[in-house]
Amino acid sequence: MKKHSTEEVLAKVKKQKVKFVQLWFTDVLGFLKGITIPLSRLPHAFEDGMAFDGSSIEGFARIEESDMVARPDPASFAVLPWQIQGERAARMFCDITNPKGEPYFADPRFVLRRCIKKAAQGMKCCVGAEMEFFFFRDDKNTEALDRSGYFDLMPLETAELVRHDIIKALEQLGIPVEYSHHEVAGSQHEVDLRYDDALTMADSVVTFRFVAKQVAQAHGLYATFMPKPVFGVNGSGMHVHMSLFRNGKNLFFSGKERFNLSSTGQRFAAGLLKHAPGITAVTNQWVNSYKRLVPGYEAPVYVSWARMNRSALVRVPAFDPKRRSAARVEYRSPDPACNPYLAFAVLIGAGLEGIHQRLAPPPPTSDNIFRITDEERRAAGVACLPTDLSDAVRLVEKSRLVRDILGDELFEYFIRNKRLEWDEYKAQVSSYEIERYLPIL
Repeated sequence: MKKHSTEEVLAKVKKQKVKFVQLWFTDVLGFLKGITIPLSRLPHAFEDGMAFDGSSIEGFARIEESDMVARPDPASFAVLPWQIQGERAARMFCDITNPKGEPYFADPRFVLRRCIKKAAQGMKCCVGAEMEFFFFRDDKNTEALDRSGYFDLMPLETAELVRHDIIKALEQLGIPVEYSHHEVAGSQHEVDLRYDDALTMADSVVTFRFVAKQVAQAHGLYATFMPKPVFGVNGSGMHVHMSLFRNGKNLFFSGKERFNLSSTGQRFAAGLLKHAPGITAVTNQWVNSYKRLVPGYEAPVYVSWARMNRSALVRVPAFDPKRRSAARVEYRSPDPACNPYLAFAVLIGAGLEGIHQRLAPPPPTSDNIFRITDEERRAAGVACLPTDLSDAVRLVEKSRLVRDILGDELFEYFIRNKRLEWDEYKAQVSSYEIERYLPIL
């Protein structure tokens, strides 16, 4: 994605006759928020930022200290591929500060920036994301629009056309797409976003979710990133690919190591494996996330790594050794409903700790670990991911790594929010309970 300077943005909006600019940011849970300003206010926004009341933003300021400032990042400028009431509009992501101009601790974008800066040492953290999602008629039911399966090519169905329109919109926004296809379940699709630096990729994930919903709505459909909207079929994941570069060189490549993955890459993978149980509450933050992380639906359940085995949590995708830039590790448990800024931060932080502590990964898993017994898994030292949100919160509470990355205040807020979600969920009486127990009890 092309980066813009302030001067370039001011020139571009005049040339393209942009009338409005949307200033985007997310709350702690990853929901997109925004302020729309007329073009005349853009120079002021660049100079002083746009003040707003943060007391009603999830995880932001308390009422007595609610003044926040949204400061647009010109590097994220893009003209929207649709008009607003016949007028051209653009968007920029913002960094959130207090009135003194100091970064705000609860701004997810700042959390990721801080993690990247800490990692820097001349390194560039690169990330790619595979975005899985469903199309439905509306948000009231989950009836499949098609019976197609993995990689199926059908005569141009409505959903296929919508997916193509999503890709066109992304490319107009400067977000390159690697490829797209129909996924395993009916009505399920995948769009893979091409590798970029971690902050740009997090911005792209947020943008993608907004674009997918916007384009689907224009076609009379509903796009959802709910991890497991339909019982009995595969859920939607967001597989995250990661590598580190220094001076244009991929630090994860080595022609002399197993899988052509360097010792640096293997230590990064070891860090991910070590911290996997503790970071799952961040990468899979909803009650519904754990309905996806169950055996039998291609989602990882056990903490293991492999080359080709897609039941493993961490995978080393095959690549042509001549393309050294393609060496990477893939982390398969996150879902597309996470906050990508926080998720990428804890993933990068876990991997970097593996490098700094010179951790070695266990032997890679060659068998399908879903088929071996619990005793065999325990004997092999294979741990499990959390089984539900309550389990995940219990584990993240013990994670020094996550606390250090999020900071004490944001960490405590996140824990409280997830506990509240679990308490609300466990008090519900589900249709399963009514159908199973009411006739017999």
